[in-house]
Amino acid sequence: MRRILVLGGYGGFGGRVSARLAADGFEVLVAGRSRAAAERFCTGRPHLIPLALDRDRDLAGALAKHRPFALVDAAGPFQGASYAVAETCIAAGCHYLDLADGRDFVVGIGALDAAARAAGTAVLSGASSVPALSGAVLRSLTGGMERVDAVEMAISASNRATAGASVTRAILSYIGRPIRLRRAGRWITAFGWQEMRREDFEVAGAKPISGRLVGLADVPDLDLVPGRLPGRPAVSFRAGTELALANRALWLLSWLVRSGLVSRIDRLAPPLLRLQSWTSRFGSARSGMVVRVFGRVAGRRVERRWTLVADRGDGPEIPALAVPILLAKIGRGEIAPGARDAGAALDLRDYEPAFARLAIRHESREHALPPPLYRRVIGPRFEALPASVRCIHDVLRDAGASGEADVGRGTNPLARLAAWIIGFPPAGPCPLHVAFAERDGVETWIRDFGGYRFRSRLSQEGDRLVERFGPLRFSFDLPSDKKGLAMTLRGWRIGPLSLPLGLAPRSAAREWEEGGRFHFDVPIALPLVGMVVHYRGWLEPEGRDS
Repeated sequence: MRRILVLGGYGGFGGRVSARLAADGFEVLVAGRSRAAAERFCTGRPHLIPLALDRDRDLAGALAKHRPFALVDAAGPFQGASYAVAETCIAAGCHYLDLADGRDFVVGIGALDAAARAAGTAVLSGASSVPALSGAVLRSLTGGMERVDAVEMAISASNRATAGASVTRAILSYIGRPIRLRRAGRWITAFGWQEMRREDFEVAGAKPISGRLVGLADVPDLDLVPGRLPGRPAVSFRAGTELALANRALWLLSWLVRSGLVSRIDRLAPPLLRLQSWTSRFGSARSGMVVRVFGRVAGRRVERRWTLVADRGDGPEIPALAVPILLAKIGRGEIAPGARDAGAALDLRDYEPAFARLAIRHESREHALPPPLYRRVIGPRFEALPASVRCIHDVLRDAGASGEADVGRGTNPLARLAAWIIGFPPAGPCPLHVAFAERDGVETWIRDFGGYRFRSRLSQEGDRLVERFGPLRFSFDLPSDKKGLAMTLRGWRIGPLSLPLGLAPRSAAREWEEGGRFHFDVPIALPLVGMVVHYRGWLEPEGRDS
């Protein structure tokens, strides 16, 4: 019987890991600072042995005395933690796994690779829902894809899934803090627990989970996934709890942190834990996880979606499933020595036996997606456009392009006022980046002229393109040929009220290819006022390498 030492082995997730390892026939040293808590957890359970252990003081001695096959660190939090535990395991010739979700911690574990190889030990970080399970799901979903444009993941926990102190501190570590995201072909900064949206979790044979609020979370996948999939896709991860009130409270707190009004929110962990305990009787015992992938398969635009619904309070079991599977693989020699994240260590089928023993249903689906917006408006003529023009307008969920622009500005005071209201840049050459976000056939363009940003929304109405700037909507024909396309204004309105075409802004925008690049020329003038802005330049797609 192999012996496993579990740090935090009587905690929320550590206790589940300990119980599963014991059920699989391992002898488990349930370790933590409290001997009494360890004894209470182990009482009446075979193969569980309590062990009082302070990881910061006597870990090396404990490893030398008990000589475990592997150590599992389930204590956390891992945000800002060192690799001292893993290094001690390597020195002792003991395999190491953890349940870390700290982004820097998991991504940086490869720094120990040479030492782990030399010692013949396997060091795996992130043996939990992320990146172990999420990575397995992504490999299953993206098989056969030529390019992946976007990956969107979300987890919503049951309100009865009690979070421990480490999990609460981990969440508080990124609320309102900058999060580095891959979006629109480049790395941008977003903020923890913001950009909230509602998420549905639907699996055949299970009652749907509908309308759960989730906000941006900082997880290792945000760094790991772009480099592992063709096309270096945009990646986002959102998390939330079942109760909308709790999510909205954290969202408000994120704004206080982001604005600098509140800084030391780690001190809120104890009262938040008490509040969670008081409200745990509300809500259900149902949790959900979804992974959505948008990309191309044999020239088709598709969304592939994996969804999991956990009933009867089994959601908190999911982070504990990877460890027993990985330890079994290490024992069979299927995982080579070395230090790496667990995001590429398992396949989705490895989880099937564990899922089958729980109240868990999961499934994968593929949905065909419609052609891009400009293709739908222009019709068959779209295929005759130059390649660079087609490429810019081939937007699926997320895209970006960068280049240069030369901006001219009108001198009339009214022209200057109009330009200021819209957010047009000052005159002169400047770098340009355009972010394209597509949702349900509607595109949002965010143009960034050297830090001056403005956005518009583009959609289809019949055979015309409609571009919206705030309450103003402009309707265009898109005449095109093999040289490029133009935008011809056919109407405008404010809200539902149509306005006289004679009073509309004048614009003869054009797009074409020159030297293999996408070029544009957009003059905008007002009747009786003259030129407001005139910007022209070029763009090249970003992040579409395969």
